Amino acid sequence: MSRLIPNRWYDKIWHIPVKDLADIGIKGVIVDLDNTLVPWKKDPSHASQETKEWLKKAQDAGMDICIVSNGGSSRVQSFAAELGIKAVAGVPKPRRTPFLRAMSLMGTSPKETAVIGDQLFTDILGGNRAGCYTILVTPHDEKEFFYTRLVRILERKVKERLQKKGAFPERKVNGDENL
Repeated sequence: MSRLIPNRWYDKIWHIPVKDLADIGIKGVIVDLDNTLVPWKKDPSHASQETKEWLKKAQDAGMDICIVSNGGSSRVQSFAAELGIKAVAGVPKPRRTPFLRAMSLMGTSPKETAVIGDQLFTDILGGNRAGCYTILVTPHDEKEFFYTRLVRILERKVKERLQKKGAFPERKVNGDENL
């Protein structure tokens, strides 16, 4: 169960304080695409202004960014190209391989890398297995792949159980809190 616990939990990616990531030595950010950067199956034009500003702020702070997505390669690659970031696509999360490949592209080690995503059983589990700093964000939208909606039921039960034990971080709804 401990591999399902993120280091932090924020409402949206733009609530994560970039300065705090830099202060703990983060040089690379692996980020999920669907329901983390944009609503499920949307193109880059659907990335909010806040998301684009957060990505730019992270890059301006010297962080490299790489999307890791189970999604189709052409969509992910075009999204990454439009935003000027790297991508590893069409790979099964939570296997460590896509996370290790992303770190190799960015030239970072696990201790220098944060993984940001909306799912415990893919993003957080995979990031923790790879030894990275993990941050859960609340999904952009309730619209999701059928299988993901089923997994969300189990995910909610796991979160509730871990919260009752005091083992799950409290959700932050703005960037004022320190990591």
